[in-house]
Amino acid sequence: MIEETQLLNFFHVHVVPWMMKIGVALTIFVIGQIIAKIISRIIGKLLAHTKLDKILIDFLSSVVRALLLVVIIVAALDQLGVNTNSLIAMLGAAGLAIGLALQSSLQNFAAGFMLLIFRPFKAGDFVETAGTSGIIDSIGIFSTKLHTGDNKEVIIPNGAIYSSNIINYSSRKTRRIDMIFSVSYGDDLRLAKEIILKVVSEEERVLKDPAPEVAVGELAASSVNFVVRPWAKADDYWAVKFALNEKIKLAFDENGITIPFPQTELHIKKLAE
Repeated sequence: MIEETQLLNFFHVHVVPWMMKIGVALTIFVIGQIIAKIISRIIGKLLAHTKLDKILIDFLSSVVRALLLVVIIVAALDQLGVNTNSLIAMLGAAGLAIGLALQSSLQNFAAGFMLLIFRPFKAGDFVETAGTSGIIDSIGIFSTKLHTGDNKEVIIPNGAIYSSNIINYSSRKTRRIDMIFSVSYGDDLRLAKEIILKVVSEEERVLKDPAPEVAVGELAASSVNFVVRPWAKADDYWAVKFALNEKIKLAFDENGITIPFPQTELHIKKLAE
């Protein structure tokens, strides 16, 4: 009877309180997970009405949910009598160590966060950055994926993009095509200019406003160089440039206008014996 009484006392004094603490801790953890999930969804829906990128919205929702889960775990452990102060200190030290070990990754993460906020480019834009040019496929948290003109996939760390110049060729609807055509000094300068203007004006994809510019840009060592600057839609840039190169060369040939090329003249003198 004494042993049974002691056992009951031990059960009521130690086991029951611990079971209650465990039950409360599990309740906090389960209900807290549900609440964290609901809050993260609400935040995601609210942010969806803004102009933020979907990747950034999903990321922020995940961060909020992760932070809430940390708070829930700490609250559950506190119910079990765990010293949460020391636990928080350990998490802080671990976070510092991880941050130092993953310094470059955190730099890419921060750069990706800034790229998603300020949006210097979007998927489908043709850009030049970090020594590479291509069409953006996707913008991630740590890296950005693009493909080049010959369809090679390139993955660039966001830190390299954010720390370098970004040239976005797709942000404006129109682009100016800068071209140079050289003619010989012996050719008719006025005729050459008329030919260039005629070919440019007949190209339907060249915009009328702004008007194309044709001018003598340089009197070079062996040629007169014409600066030709037509405007076209950004999507037509390369097609117009290639077409004008071909048409102006053919028009020069038809009208006897020569394009000089580097050549060397060799004079041989015969010396008397």
